[in-house]
Amino acid sequence: MNEFLPRSLTPSVLAVLVRRGADFAAAEDAVQDALVEAVRVWPDDPPRDPKGWLVTVAWRRFLDAARAESARRRREDLVDEDPGPGPAPSVDDTLQLYFLCAHPSLTPSSAVALTLRAVGGLTTRQIAQAYLVPEATMAQRISRAKRTVSGVRFDRPGDVATVLRVLYLVFNEGYSGDVDLAAEAIRLTRQLAAAIDHPEVAGLLALMLLHHARRASRTAPDGSLVPLAEQDRGRWDTAMIAEGVGILQAALARDRLGEFQAQAAVAALHADAPTAGETDWVQIVEWYDELVALTDSPVARLNRAVAVGEADGPRAGLAELAALSDALPRHTAVAAYLHERDGDLSTAARLYAEAAHRAPTLAERDHLTRRAARLNTGHRP
Repeated sequence: MNEFLPRSLTPSVLAVLVRRGADFAAAEDAVQDALVEAVRVWPDDPPRDPKGWLVTVAWRRFLDAARAESARRRREDLVDEDPGPGPAPSVDDTLQLYFLCAHPSLTPSSAVALTLRAVGGLTTRQIAQAYLVPEATMAQRISRAKRTVSGVRFDRPGDVATVLRVLYLVFNEGYSGDVDLAAEAIRLTRQLAAAIDHPEVAGLLALMLLHHARRASRTAPDGSLVPLAEQDRGRWDTAMIAEGVGILQAALARDRLGEFQAQAAVAALHADAPTAGETDWVQIVEWYDELVALTDSPVARLNRAVAVGEADGPRAGLAELAALSDALPRHTAVAAYLHERDGDLSTAARLYAEAAHRAPTLAERDHLTRRAARLNTGHRP
């Protein structure tokens, strides 16, 4: 059985339970129980209507939990509403669930974590890795978020800015290799762009399309990472790039710049370069200046240091890097790259090895280890 099938149905099943009166936290617990049961049962007895099966099992698990907690005032009504087996309505409530998870009473980080768990189907461990925190810390954060939204009405509006951050993190998590959510994040962002006329929503959609257009070239046949400069640009999806650039240009024309538009502008400049050597790094630095002014993000400053190293030389990039905390994710990898470009191969090799030890994913670790080994044996990549 494809384990992604029941997981992909999570948003719609969760929405059915919430619409029928289950509070969000209890509904999410019931759906998780149903998913575990599906993994156990479906390989030997696959249902004809997977969504309907999950709705039925999850609803009954919710009723059991409600009875166990002596929810007497609601019990008879809930039993009467038991839908029993049969086809479930094909309503896509995923975007509404994103707004529910982006409830104003939640911090942005809790909202993102809750959405990735309840709607995206990621495990607590995967979310903890994305946030670079211990799994136990993330479990507590998700539990608190679920308690916060318990009892919240399903149609209460959430925060658009938080929904955008959630969608972008889901999109990025889609490249992890464990769960493919990138296409789903694009689909939902298209829905949001159709419903909300805002340049930042358009900017996020453009950014996703421009990144997704390069997906086929991101990894080699053996699964190893291929850096942007070494990617086969002939494998990039030119139609998707053209769509992303068109959406971005329309958004920028409204003169309401936001962080996603600035990031998309950087991605568009990469996509526009026929070769890595023809990349307009001066313009990219200027867009990172805009991004830093908008967000004051340390990650944006780190990326700007790389761009400065390309535009003005590696020593200029290292000078920018020196002003940033070496605790930043990928700081050591950036330092290794800039030292390599500056010709200090022994320092670069040492830093690549150090960065490999800190890498958040196996693919990154292997890539950085290979870089270090290449330099140690006297071969340039």
